[in-house]
Amino acid sequence: MNAPLSKEHARRRAELMRRIGRSGVAIIPAAREVIRARDTHYRFRQDADFFYLTGFTEPEAVAVLAPGRRVDGRKAEFVMFVRPRNAEREIWDGRRAGPQGARKRYGADEAYDIDEFETRLGALLAGRERVHYTLGEHGGWDAKITACVRHIREISRRGAAAPEEFVALESSLHEMRLHKSAAELKTLARACEISAEAHCIAMRKSAPGVYEWQLAAEIEYHFARHDMQPGYGSIVGTGENACILHYVENRSALKAGDLVLIDAGGELEGYTADITRSYPASGRFSAAQQAVYEVVLAANKAAIKTLKIGESVGKPHEVATRVLTEGMVELGLLKGKPADLVKAGMHRQFFMHGTGHWLGMDVHDVGRYKLEDQYRRFEDGMVMTVEPGLYIAPGSKNVPEKYWGIGIRIEDDVVVTPQGPRVLTGGVPKDVREIEKLMAASRQ
Repeated sequence: MNAPLSKEHARRRAELMRRIGRSGVAIIPAAREVIRARDTHYRFRQDADFFYLTGFTEPEAVAVLAPGRRVDGRKAEFVMFVRPRNAEREIWDGRRAGPQGARKRYGADEAYDIDEFETRLGALLAGRERVHYTLGEHGGWDAKITACVRHIREISRRGAAAPEEFVALESSLHEMRLHKSAAELKTLARACEISAEAHCIAMRKSAPGVYEWQLAAEIEYHFARHDMQPGYGSIVGTGENACILHYVENRSALKAGDLVLIDAGGELEGYTADITRSYPASGRFSAAQQAVYEVVLAANKAAIKTLKIGESVGKPHEVATRVLTEGMVELGLLKGKPADLVKAGMHRQFFMHGTGHWLGMDVHDVGRYKLEDQYRRFEDGMVMTVEPGLYIAPGSKNVPEKYWGIGIRIEDDVVVTPQGPRVLTGGVPKDVREIEKLMAASRQ
């Protein structure tokens, strides 16, 4: 899907230009390289919006979309500014496409050196009413773009029409990204499949004495074997570490009798999976662990059923919270009527986060959850995680001690389809007996 000149990227650019119209122009900068230490950088990851529209993977670039623009009778709607070819730098840092490559391999109608951006931008903005660009997100580009608009306004009395307003790009582009195409869903499904395999490997490798970082290494090695990288920092928490939502130290050893919580997903061609599973380090749940686990699992399954076209986006959380709270009352974690407890927010002592988020090119993907202060409705092609959990910190007051230190989250990635919810992460077990069976097989 993400090969240069892909029809998918061209289709996206055409749709965005249709949305902003001929009175608008869109400016999309690439991501910047980020220094890790002194003269070394973090591994570069392209800005998701820029990659979504271009497939271009280099830093120091800007794409401009000017619907309807023609030069000398030729279409000139898609303009790119990129780093020039440089034989010496390419020896050190790798190959560059250069302006010629941007035209030939990535389909740009026009392409120039990035140093020409400021001098050529005025001609691209003149005559346009709106600039679709998100201020405050791209550092130094803000000053360059606003200075150009200001200059056009200053000379507008001599005949050049100047843009009247800036429009956040999210209002159009992020609504496009919220609805996944068949090509996107194919890539995302593959990312989920490989990530599920990685979770199964970690389950098989788990045993008392194994370290959290060793399990993270097993998972990320499996990603690397499939030309993937972690979509986010892998969370491997054993025992009470599982009660820390974004635990990333991954330094403790697994102990007999502890549960292990792993939240990890691989990124494939820009699309990332997001899976969480919780299971016993020794291969079998204790009675107390299973009792809590079954409550979370029931909430997971109930919430997944709500991901239907036309249903409220807020429904999964509503249902998961109700099921969890009913379970907490049965376990003795809370006392009272479930409906009253939810209304008072008492469930947040043990379930303090939302039940899901959009998923796609970003692990917490773009797209509004509400429209005009009301939860929007699910539509075909939306992808959401479903991740209820219970986290019972050691020493929790008025809680039976047998539950102390139990942290459980079960997270799946789900596509909304006309046929109902489609779970992409079913390749890794979540039922108690299936988990125990998988772990037992690895110990024979």
